[in-house]
Amino acid sequence: MRYNTPVLKKDQPDDSYKYRPLPAPSGPYPYHLALKDVLPSISEDSMVFHMVGDTGSMRSPDFQREVVKEMLEQFETAAPGERPQFLYHLGDVVYNHGEVSQYQRQFFDPYKLYPAPIFAIAGNHDSDVNEDAPVAYNSLEPFMTVFCDTAPHTIPFSGGSARKSMVQPNVYWTMKAPLANIIGMHSNVPKFGIVTDEQREWLKAELIAADSERPAKALIICIHHAPYSADINHGSSLPMITLLESVFEETGVRPDIVFSGHVHNYQRMKRQYPDGKSVCFIVAGGGGYDELHAIAALDDTRFTNDYPTFQQVRLESYCDNKHGFLKVSLERSATGLTLTGRYYSVPHRAQPDAPVNATLEDTFVLPIS
Repeated sequence: MRYNTPVLKKDQPDDSYKYRPLPAPSGPYPYHLALKDVLPSISEDSMVFHMVGDTGSMRSPDFQREVVKEMLEQFETAAPGERPQFLYHLGDVVYNHGEVSQYQRQFFDPYKLYPAPIFAIAGNHDSDVNEDAPVAYNSLEPFMTVFCDTAPHTIPFSGGSARKSMVQPNVYWTMKAPLANIIGMHSNVPKFGIVTDEQREWLKAELIAADSERPAKALIICIHHAPYSADINHGSSLPMITLLESVFEETGVRPDIVFSGHVHNYQRMKRQYPDGKSVCFIVAGGGGYDELHAIAALDDTRFTNDYPTFQQVRLESYCDNKHGFLKVSLERSATGLTLTGRYYSVPHRAQPDAPVNATLEDTFVLPIS
């Protein structure tokens, strides 16, 4: 039997000393990027995109290659209105310490044929620094070069890739799309994440601003460290739970959905609130790293679900033994806006020469109101 609530991993050491100062923003406050500036043809009535996290690996690129191949298959087989228009990466693009030397192998080569723009938030591995690197660098310098440029440029360490740099204005930023405001957070290096007071105040302002555009737009939060999780490697992040739930309370604004990575599996949870409303929390960190994280067993004494809010959170679906990715769609109709998510899995065993074999593992539908 396994937990159907989030869990905490007992006796975890405090590694907050690993926090790294953030680089200077590349764009002006409040760090907005209009999707139409990158995709001028984006529709006012429908939007489809891929979402994936934790794709890199120092040990084996096979699983990431399989995931990308399955995403490419969707471009080739989808009807025009169902074809993904971009990829949103949930962090940990490059292991183990976000090195320049690993971007070609772990990012540019695997996504060489991916035919759409790629946006990203940084994970803990992207944000870390290898103190033994032959050339010294600061936290997030390579990530900023690839994803937070002031204009699209050729990346000198891409191995000749045709993919140009993305123009995100900061490591935390908001995508302003016709059908959604997607708030991308930065949760730094420590195992359970750290968000500074400055970013917390920015988040409050972004929530209030995005709420004023409802119900015409969905309100989405993306943050690398998963607040709620039932896995055996990380478990839930109390710092991220405290951050988000306190900001929701202070602003009176909750998002429609929260997406995270960090945990190497797929989980869909629903958090019920006292007013009868709920928020969907998704973990989608099975994008290619070669170690997957299982859901904790009830008799595993390393874990507990003894925390005040955990009984209001239910694990409704999970996939912890295969890699995979999300395909998310937003569609406006006469009755309103609807968000639909589909999680596709790829076998954990690398099969580089096998036929395409993605399996639809989970589907969820959220009316936006």
